Amino acid sequence: MTHLWVRAEQRENEDRVGLTPAGASELIKAGLRVTVEQSSVRAIGIDGYKAAGCEIAPENSWPDAPSNAIIFGLKELPEDGSPLPHRHIMFGHAYKGQANGRVLLDRFKAGGGTLYDLEYLVDETGRRVAAFGYWAGYAGAAVTLRCWMAQQNGAIAGPVGVFKSSGTLVDDLQESLQHLDKSTLNALIIGALGRVGTGASDLLKALDIPVTKWDMAETASGGPFPEVLEHTLFLNCILARPGTPVFVPQSSKTDPRQLRVIGDIACDPDSDFSPIKVYNRTTTWTEPALRVHDKPLLDVTAIDNLPSMLPVESSQDYAEQLLPSLLTLATLDSGVWARAETTFNEHL
Repeated sequence: MTHLWVRAEQRENEDRVGLTPAGASELIKAGLRVTVEQSSVRAIGIDGYKAAGCEIAPENSWPDAPSNAIIFGLKELPEDGSPLPHRHIMFGHAYKGQANGRVLLDRFKAGGGTLYDLEYLVDETGRRVAAFGYWAGYAGAAVTLRCWMAQQNGAIAGPVGVFKSSGTLVDDLQESLQHLDKSTLNALIIGALGRVGTGASDLLKALDIPVTKWDMAETASGGPFPEVLEHTLFLNCILARPGTPVFVPQSSKTDPRQLRVIGDIACDPDSDFSPIKVYNRTTTWTEPALRVHDKPLLDVTAIDNLPSMLPVESSQDYAEQLLPSLLTLATLDSGVWARAETTFNEHL
């Protein structure tokens, strides 16, 4: 019997989950065994999983799970260097030259386990079967806007937190914006037709902020793109990959510009292919803005788990997208899982 083990997230500020109680019930009906760890932070409570018929395990007990269990989580594992003998479903961030990617792959190699990277679960056309992109864009635009609002008050953005709903988030921003001069405020979104860009556009539209939407046609020339510097906010919603053009070169710090805040929602600063060259590290919930230049100000925000700002809505959306693939876990030698394992072996 295929055994799916949903682990508790161990990363700070990570309340999401990739399987809802309703989805767990569907898996159990399909003949899978489902274990869900207790969690002190998960946005969806454990009682629903109990009612669905899941087995309940102690928080963070996945290292002792049966060897045939498939461990399912979203974000990083503790960086303790231990070998990884299980099969893991997670975002590995290991295939694009990231500094810690080789370390993670070496742990799998040492333990004999397998990584089914959620970013590389794709259908036969190469399109991802599930993504948090919409809510990453939505929350990323909100944080980018908060950075600009802080600048208007002579400060740098303070900590961000969790919101019960997208409506609550919009209301919070609207209240703060009404005290500021928005006459010069506008935004350029690159990747505006994708999931991430759509989410970013929807947030800004809800606040009546003018948006210039760019996608593949507008970036096909490969740059340079002086229009980026002509907008107050720039939101990068395109994943870094070989051939991605540079949108913000190092010279942008001192070039004449209206640009004040970069929201690198795709958030791959340590990738060899990052299109944003004015910074080299992610930012955090506690310190969401990185000031990279003064006079005029330029801040970058790049939080790599943005959808957890809206953990219930983003979890429900993502889990619904992923469930059809989870229902095929009994046939790991075909479909999305076989493609993901091939990608893993190529990088291993």
